[in-house]
Amino acid sequence: MFEQLSQQVINRAQAQARDQGFAVCISVVDDAGLLRHFVRMDDAVPGAIDVSLKKARTAALFRTDSAELGMEAQPGGAIYSLEATNGGLISFGGGVVLRDEHGKVIGAVGVAGATVEADQVIALQAAGRP
Repeated sequence: MFEQLSQQVINRAQAQARDQGFAVCISVVDDAGLLRHFVRMDDAVPGAIDVSLKKARTAALFRTDSAELGMEAQPGGAIYSLEATNGGLISFGGGVVLRDEHGKVIGAVGVAGATVEADQVIALQAAGRP
């Protein structure tokens, strides 16, 4: 079941990125933050590989979209320095939680390689969220 969902998430992300004229990296992780699927679109910058995975891991491990965590991870925030935990995380847009039909977190998608704003939009669309 997760295999099929992961492929749908990847397909939606690629379509959205192409429509916007971006080449991105897309990581799909399970609820433990372990990589299940990955795609690097042609011409996506190599640095986006690690960033997409860290965005997805951040969302999965904390059951919260990476952009939302980023609000509290700023200097002086309640969770400042969170990014230094768990082998390195990322607390800006592009990591989006995936939930099952009952609302339970089953994983996350991470998108990197466009602008931060576009990464977030693509990830939300990939997750089936507006």
